[in-house]
Amino acid sequence: MSARTPLEIRALRMLARREHSRQELEQKLAAHRESCGTDELAEVLDTLEQQGYLSEQRAVEQIARTRRARFGSHRIVHELKAKGIDSHWIDNILPTLKETELEAALSIWSKKFDHPPVSKEERGKQVRFMMNRGFSLETIRQVFAQVGEAST
Repeated sequence: MSARTPLEIRALRMLARREHSRQELEQKLAAHRESCGTDELAEVLDTLEQQGYLSEQRAVEQIARTRRARFGSHRIVHELKAKGIDSHWIDNILPTLKETELEAALSIWSKKFDHPPVSKEERGKQVRFMMNRGFSLETIRQVFAQVGEAST
């Protein structure tokens, strides 16, 4: 077994805290590669993937698990794309996110608002809040239907 490089040790420390996508870890490590080249960084990342320390699937699952109680599927998908996650992994996790989206939307709505909207202005405010959290208009309509929206 060979000794680990400083870059590899830094990567392992980051991965010990939480899962990272390959692109995200590469961006973070790029600032610390003064003593090594781009090839060594790619080699370190390849080694970590082969050893099972770096996994896109685990990163996707962790992000989805931690975010789905506070955000809708649109926002989570946007965040996954921003972290450089391949669309294959996003497509795999999307059905799971959709299953729990209405529950999450109801929970978030009830924490923020204590009554259904009674005016167009109030409805607009609630819709904007929920859309900023990443929920689709259809999900928001379902929330309003379940909480017994007054007149719109």
